[in-house]
Amino acid sequence: QVQLVESGGGLVQAGGSLRLSCAASGRPFSTYTMAWFRQAPGKEREFVAAISRSGFSTNYADSVKGRFTISRDNARNMVNLQMNSLKPEDTAIYYCAAAIQPPNSAIKPDYWGQGTQVTVSS
Repeated sequence: QVQLVESGGGLVQAGGSLRLSCAASGRPFSTYTMAWFRQAPGKEREFVAAISRSGFSTNYADSVKGRFTISRDNARNMVNLQMNSLKPEDTAIYYCAAAIQPPNSAIKPDYWGQGTQVTVSS
């Protein structure tokens, strides 16, 4: 079992930045690919970014490439999502997730956090 707790969400103006963090506990953190997903009102949950167990490989949705950066600290059992140049369409609940699979956009997580709200005003 892995427990995931997100933090760092909030309200920001378009063009601004936010940094989301996810603290993991339970089974060894470095065992898992880590990912971020998001779900906007009335839409399905979608992949945002993923990072390999070592942190050397990352994958991003086209909609966030060049604006978002995923990183991890295996010593602290943390994964982060730095979000820059935010747009109103980035408004969603953001979920941290852990998976056994490689870090690609088709990843199917085994564990989920409870989510953190990000709201970008225009």
